[in-house]
Amino acid sequence: MRWKTLAATLFVATAMAGPSTSQVGFNNREAAENGWSMEQNRSAAWHFAQHRRLSSALGTLQPQRQGIIDAYVVSIGLDSDPVFGREAGETQKVLTRRYGATGRSIFLAAGAGNETIGTPQGSPSNLATSLAAVAAKMNVKEDVLVLFATTHGDPKLGLVYRDGNNAVGMIAPKRLAKLLDDLGIERRLIILSACFSGVFVPALNGDQSVIVTAASSQRTSFGCNPGNDWTFFGDAFVNTALRKPQNLEKANDEARSLITLWEAGQGLVPSEPQIFIGDKARAWLDALEARMPKTETPKVGRAANQTT
Repeated sequence: MRWKTLAATLFVATAMAGPSTSQVGFNNREAAENGWSMEQNRSAAWHFAQHRRLSSALGTLQPQRQGIIDAYVVSIGLDSDPVFGREAGETQKVLTRRYGATGRSIFLAAGAGNETIGTPQGSPSNLATSLAAVAAKMNVKEDVLVLFATTHGDPKLGLVYRDGNNAVGMIAPKRLAKLLDDLGIERRLIILSACFSGVFVPALNGDQSVIVTAASSQRTSFGCNPGNDWTFFGDAFVNTALRKPQNLEKANDEARSLITLWEAGQGLVPSEPQIFIGDKARAWLDALEARMPKTETPKVGRAANQTT
């Protein structure tokens, strides 16, 4: 279950906000809708290193090709528990291969474990910057954003950002929708691996949107133990189903069947993964999937449903 650390996270958020904020009252929902985040105990060198890493990663983005529906992949782990960084990192590879996004993909991950490999921090601000950089490279009327995010989730606040005691923040559905809408990114495949991630569907469900979530708006998802390589959803949908040359609906059906089996085997309340495909999204989705590789790639990592 992914929600177990959220109470502690929000306690840290209030504490980090400081006395002046607590005097006027810290509104978690309003903060989430504004994309609030905070860093503390970060050195100037850390901030400079982050600036260089993100600039370097964004500098590799290739421009779109006129007349071709190009996919731009952004994969982000928003929590420093290692499972999220591992899941986001491998998902970037799977999605980049599936949608022909070599030279057009970005990987972000929270946590000190990514320092040695030079990955930019998976933070709300870096996500916003990355989305803007992608929008500047793509033709928003022709190309597609493929966004994958994995972290803990909350039924009211959305996606949670946490890096130990050094950083905390929140991205509500309203905030993510505004980021994309302001950038003019209508063609979007959004994949959210988090508890309660179904809360994002009403905010993002435009005619050109495709949304896949790990859970309904009222249910938790599973498999986020820090030592895991995948969550249940990540393992079933990305590591298993999306590696195969099958369309998104068939991949979703396969993943749902696997997740249902795993949850039943462990006596868990069903997470109820969601999928939404907008009326006008079929044209670009079919075009992208017509070009996907015809061969399957092998799974990576330890199965998420293993209990020992």
